[in-house]
Amino acid sequence: MILFLLLPFVAIAYIAWHVWVLLPLSAWIKSLIIAVGVLSFVTLVLNFRRVFDGMPLWVAQTAYEVGTSSLFILLYLVMIFLVLDLGRLVHLVPRSFLFHNGYTAIGIFVLMFGLFLYGNLHYNNKVRVELELKSPKPLAKEYKIVMASDLHIGYHNPRKELARWVDLINAENPDFILIAGDIIDGSMRPVIEERMAEEFHRLKAPVYACLGNHEFYTGVPEARQFYKDAGINLLVDDAAVIDSSIVIIGRDDRTNMRRKPIKDLKDSLNSKISNLNYTIVLDHQPYNLDRAEAAGVDFQLSGHTHRGQVWPISWITDRIYECSWRSHQRGSTQFYVSSGIGIWGGKFRIGTQSEYVVATLK
Repeated sequence: MILFLLLPFVAIAYIAWHVWVLLPLSAWIKSLIIAVGVLSFVTLVLNFRRVFDGMPLWVAQTAYEVGTSSLFILLYLVMIFLVLDLGRLVHLVPRSFLFHNGYTAIGIFVLMFGLFLYGNLHYNNKVRVELELKSPKPLAKEYKIVMASDLHIGYHNPRKELARWVDLINAENPDFILIAGDIIDGSMRPVIEERMAEEFHRLKAPVYACLGNHEFYTGVPEARQFYKDAGINLLVDDAAVIDSSIVIIGRDDRTNMRRKPIKDLKDSLNSKISNLNYTIVLDHQPYNLDRAEAAGVDFQLSGHTHRGQVWPISWITDRIYECSWRSHQRGSTQFYVSSGIGIWGGKFRIGTQSEYVVATLK
C-alpha cells in the first residue's frame, strides 16, 4: 500500500528529471515549469482533503480541473518517456534526442496537446447506445427506458452540463429513467449552490436510482436529501413496481458491507408480488454477476468502472471485472455495464466513451 502511494511521487521525479535534461532553457525557467507541474499535482491532493470547499466557487472549480487533469497528464508523460528510454536501451533512439533538444520538447508538447484536446472533445460527445431487452412473459406495453450512470455532478460537471444531459434524455421521451449510482461526485457544495436538484425536475419521466460509492464519500444522509429534493426515486435495498409487471430493485452500494444479498431481495419480492414479469436490478459496481444470474434477475444495470476513462487503464478494468463495459449475458440474465455519461476528474476520454443507453423492453 505504501509503495502504491509512493508511485505518483516517483513518477513526478522521473518526469522532472527528463524535463530538466531535455529543455534547452535556463535553469530558472526549467525550475518554474517543474514547479508548476508539482503544484498541479499537489492541488489534486488538496482536492481530496476538501481544502477548496470554502473558497469562491470558480476557484474550487479551477482547482478541481487542474488537479485531476494533472493525474492523466502525469500518466501519459510517464508513458512517453518510458518509450523513449526503452528506445535508447535498444539503440533506436539516439542520446541527443533526449538531452537539450528543443525539437523533441516541441514534439512531445504537440503530441500531448493534440491527445488531450481529442480526449476532451471525445468526452463532450455523448454516445447514444441502443439496447433491446426481451421479457419472457407478456408486458402491459412496450417500454422505452433511458439508462445512465456516473453523472458525477459537482465542480467539473456543473449545472450547465447537467442541463444538456437532461435535454438529451427528454428528447427520447422515455417511459422511465434508470440511473446506476454516482450521481454526485464528492462535494455537496457545488450541487447545492447551483441548485442542481431543480434540473432533475425538468425530466419528463420518473427517475429510479441506486447509490454509488461516491455518495458514500459525499455522505449518505446528504445524498439521500438531494435525491429527495431532486424528485428521484432512490432505491436502497428496496424496490418499485411499474404497471404491476415490472419491478426495479435498487441495491445499496457494496461500500456498505452489510447490504442485503440480491437473492434475499428477489425472494422477498416473489413472496409479496405474484405476477412479476420482468425484474431490473440497479447495482452500481458490477461485481458477482453470477449472484444476479442465480437469483433469476432478468436485467442488471451497473456503472462505476468508467472503463478506466483513458487507455491503457481500460486494459486494467477489462481484467478486473467480468464485464467492465457494454452488454453482457449470463444464462438468461442480461447485463449492461455503462462507462458513464459523466466522469471523475479531468474531462478526457481516450479509448473509451461517455454514453447514455436507450433501451426498448418488449
